Amino acid sequence: MPIPFPFSAVVAQEEMKRSLLIAAIDPSIGGVLVFGDRGTGKSTAIRGLAALLPKMRAVDCVYNCDPEAGEDALCAECRTKRAKGPLKSRMVPVPVVDLPLGATEDRVIGALDLERALTKGEKAFEPGLLARAHRGFLYIDEVNLLEDHLVDSLLDVAASGENLVEREGLSIRHPARFVLVGSGNPEEGELRPQLQDRFGLSVEVKTPQDLPTRMKVVRLRDEFERDPPAFVLKWKRQDSKVRNQIQKARDFLPTVEVPDATLEQAGRLCIKLGTDGLRGELTVIRAARAFAALKGDAVVLDEHLVQVAASALRHRLRRDPLDESGSTSRVQRAVGELFGE
Repeated sequence: MPIPFPFSAVVAQEEMKRSLLIAAIDPSIGGVLVFGDRGTGKSTAIRGLAALLPKMRAVDCVYNCDPEAGEDALCAECRTKRAKGPLKSRMVPVPVVDLPLGATEDRVIGALDLERALTKGEKAFEPGLLARAHRGFLYIDEVNLLEDHLVDSLLDVAASGENLVEREGLSIRHPARFVLVGSGNPEEGELRPQLQDRFGLSVEVKTPQDLPTRMKVVRLRDEFERDPPAFVLKWKRQDSKVRNQIQKARDFLPTVEVPDATLEQAGRLCIKLGTDGLRGELTVIRAARAFAALKGDAVVLDEHLVQVAASALRHRLRRDPLDESGSTSRVQRAVGELFGE
């Protein structure tokens, strides 16, 4: 398995790094969509973050079930075992699963285990990528090129938190809650609106235009490729700090307060931008709370809203034929008018 580039060594792209950290702190936000130019570190940052996530406690089963979870969040096997006594568990790495563009539906959602069916005559379920991603991250590179039938499957699972498979005489239902992370280049095609809306945060990345930053990126990447183990060791302390920061923020998150005044400001911002539904407001508040936890702040303030507003709202705006400016500019303009930024 290739050695991932250290997350803390990723230069610039602050909004992308902040959004990935926020999604790692509060998975309920709904994942991150990273769109932008080729070669701007999208996949590098995502794989780097995955490598430093704190371990989680899980049952030794196919789905990495949470031993403390309620009955509805357990697979059938773990429910049966729990009826006989406490579930045994261990600390395991957070799963990070790649969903390749050419994957078949059977590989993604799961299917009949043909080997057991042919050799033993048993109808058994062979779990797919969605099962492996439970309680972890599902990463889709070039998500805008994903085939429609796979998009439909993802939408169903993302909405319900479980995967239902009914085929070849099988009827299997298993938990499938994961943080969806997608990346892509908008020049290669647009993302279906239904799937785009499922991402909590959306980030735009661009090629750095200042010479010092470009030089630093090239130097670090060249150093990494010449000796990956030595480079990772060099950045181990910085990555450990980020790992500890994530864990502290997760523990601190339930205690962070959201005052009514902050909630009102989030509502005013969404009304000003004309976002559809209330998902935008909910995402802004959750992202601001996670960002406050990351900073060690006990109360969510306007400054936290300002930092996450563009990421949480730019992909939720209706197209305005009378306004030729992009969605990011519209959010920034509204933030400036409302918060005086």
